[in-house]
Amino acid sequence: PRSAGDTSVLAGLYGPAEVKGSRELPDRAALEVLLRPKVGLPGVAERSREQLLRRSCEAVVLGALHPRTAITVVLQVLSDGGSLLSCCLNAACLALLDAGLPLATLFCGVTCALGAAGAIVLDPTRRQEQEARAVLTFGIAGAEKKVLMATTKGSCSVEEMQQCLAAAQRAADAIFQFYRDSVWRRYSKS
Repeated sequence: PRSAGDTSVLAGLYGPAEVKGSRELPDRAALEVLLRPKVGLPGVAERSREQLLRRSCEAVVLGALHPRTAITVVLQVLSDGGSLLSCCLNAACLALLDAGLPLATLFCGVTCALGAAGAIVLDPTRRQEQEARAVLTFGIAGAEKKVLMATTKGSCSVEEMQQCLAAAQRAADAIFQFYRDSVWRRYSKS
């Protein structure tokens, strides 16, 4: 499980597996991301997040190395205390890394909440998100900190969005270091 504060997501990865029928892609792996809420069935919010997550994963997974196969990432929300989408992105990247799937680069998610006075809070709690004027989540890839995905809820100026992105890009370094430490710890035990 990947947890960020009070938010925890369990990630499972299936594949590359044989795929038949309309999902088969002749030149690359078909990637699917399924987001399961803590209780109940997935709804509109989960479907919307699944699309953002799938597009982010597709941008870095070297799917051409596994044509005509299916890769499914299942993300089960265990608890949602805020910053859920970024926690899901981080859990997905760790699951792909752990499965040994070839990635063009590492990626991560960072959520920022913008307060009424313009203060930026990284990795906000659910309460901080509710009180914020805007909540922005960025998917960030690689050493060059390329933006894979950005989503905004609420209102902010272009300048404020750029400030949030810069803060998220700085925070990405710590997340990538966490990935490296986690993978090193895991493989140094065996």
